[in-house]
Amino acid sequence: MQKLKDYIFAFPPYSVAMKTEKEKERMSDDQAFKVCFCFRRIFRLRKSEPPEDVKELFAKYSDNGTMTIEHFYNFLNEFQGEKDVTKEEAQNRMNSLKHIFQRKGLHLDAFFRYLLGDQNPPHISKVHHDMSAPLAHYFMFTGHNSYLTGNQLNSDSSVVPIIKSLERGVRVIELDLWPNPANDDVDVRHGGTMTSPVKLADCLSAIKDHAFKASKYPVVITFEDHLPSSLQKKVAKMVINTFGDMLYCPEVEFMMEFPSPESLKERIMISTKPPENPVSQRVRERQSSKDSANEENWEEQNNGYEDQQDDRYDDEETAVLEYKKLIAIHARKPKGKSNMWEVTPLQLRRLSLSEQELETAAKNHGTDIVRFTQKNLLRIYPKGLRFDSSNYDPMVGWTHGAQMVAFNMQGHGKYLRIMEGMFRANGGCGYVKKPDILLNSTEVFNPHVNLPVQKKLKIKVYMGEGWDSDFRRTHFDRFSPPDFFTKVSIAGVPSDIRSHKTKTIEDQWIPVWNEEFEFPLSVPELAVLLIQVLEYDTSGKHDFGGQICLPVSELRTGIRAVSLHNRKGEKYRSVRLLMRFEFVKV
Repeated sequence: MQKLKDYIFAFPPYSVAMKTEKEKERMSDDQAFKVCFCFRRIFRLRKSEPPEDVKELFAKYSDNGTMTIEHFYNFLNEFQGEKDVTKEEAQNRMNSLKHIFQRKGLHLDAFFRYLLGDQNPPHISKVHHDMSAPLAHYFMFTGHNSYLTGNQLNSDSSVVPIIKSLERGVRVIELDLWPNPANDDVDVRHGGTMTSPVKLADCLSAIKDHAFKASKYPVVITFEDHLPSSLQKKVAKMVINTFGDMLYCPEVEFMMEFPSPESLKERIMISTKPPENPVSQRVRERQSSKDSANEENWEEQNNGYEDQQDDRYDDEETAVLEYKKLIAIHARKPKGKSNMWEVTPLQLRRLSLSEQELETAAKNHGTDIVRFTQKNLLRIYPKGLRFDSSNYDPMVGWTHGAQMVAFNMQGHGKYLRIMEGMFRANGGCGYVKKPDILLNSTEVFNPHVNLPVQKKLKIKVYMGEGWDSDFRRTHFDRFSPPDFFTKVSIAGVPSDIRSHKTKTIEDQWIPVWNEEFEFPLSVPELAVLLIQVLEYDTSGKHDFGGQICLPVSELRTGIRAVSLHNRKGEKYRSVRLLMRFEFVKV
């Protein structure tokens, strides 16, 4: 209310009826916000103008107000740090601006539009990591309960979230397998809840059709198996018939190391707990039966019955063998905690822990976990109390080398943005090579020890634009243009976590901040940069104006256009920031 009173008394009220024709013509370039019925507050729209740093750069890399192809190439190579750019590529970029540049080259405004354009992204946008190492050497974009459309209690199960996850680059899909009510088919659902089921056959078909549209690197399907052997046999046939030659089945049961993502391009892998051998089950049942009766009574009671059971066990053994052949990555959990992190060369496995179990284990076994993940796979999943499909801090898993940090992709919040930021690395292919510090077997990385600062990241936030195109005039405030500020944060190892924010620019659709911040980094390889624009509200509940998270290791230096996304991670059409990134060695 106070803000409304300020508007009424601080500015001359204008009535539409009172305006002269000249005033009405001037208002076509302005924005009018209603204040108290017929009165209006008028704001002139600011035009995007190049910051002083951009003007100085243009003056340095131009001659007589014109930036030639030679000047432009030197700018990209020297200032932007694009050492591998060719003159041909520089010419192609310049040609894309031909509708706004002079015949001999770029003028200042055209150069400014290039800096704010899609050809000037802030991070590397292609696959460039070594993809020939074993799977254990990579972080893998991993989903949790990939079939759920909403919460973990009563939402629908569907193939739609599976398809959306694959289109976002997710490479590990989780399916919970349960018998259907008639016990003659397989459903995918969240057991013990009111979530609706979806047929396994439909899920497998959706995976086949969409697995490699976003990335050619392998898709892993993790089965949480609650099936009898008869239905396991049906799953085996279903998987083989659906995927055919796409399915990767290892030639040997025990591998010395996992294959590489490069060797598994466009292949599907199954990961689950191997079914129990029926022979072992038969021995255990017999022994249990003997223990509950004396030897003489046992022989008398079981005479003839055992032959019938042998036939059943033979069928089950065949089913088990068919199912077991499909499993490329065995999920095994050792008995007891004493040998939890034991590394056995011929027993490579996937181990699954909840976020809480990892935090508990990490207190006393940090380096043991890192050593384990140099050869084996570790999957972390959300605790059972996250009924709303929220997520946890993925950095705990990553700093311990966990490859499969499983997330509710239909969830929300900062941690999902951090997950997306990590997997924007390496061209968004869903596989990110773990840093060398996590693969060093001689000096095993200790996530709980503070390391010295390696480098500093300097960030300058110049300005932003595009909200007036992508949002309604009154989206942020009914009575005036928005009051934007930018928050930049580092997520990483505990010693690297920091946050800064700009001042608030009032009543501007095109805010100009020109503020610089510095982030000391001890493990830059594991750091991500979270950028958020918020619209200031005196209540403290600031309105959302866009966000993006970027891997620090892949930031491109120089002045860059940073496109922002909505809460769901979808890119805005026009909203972007102009920022500068610089690394300084300590």
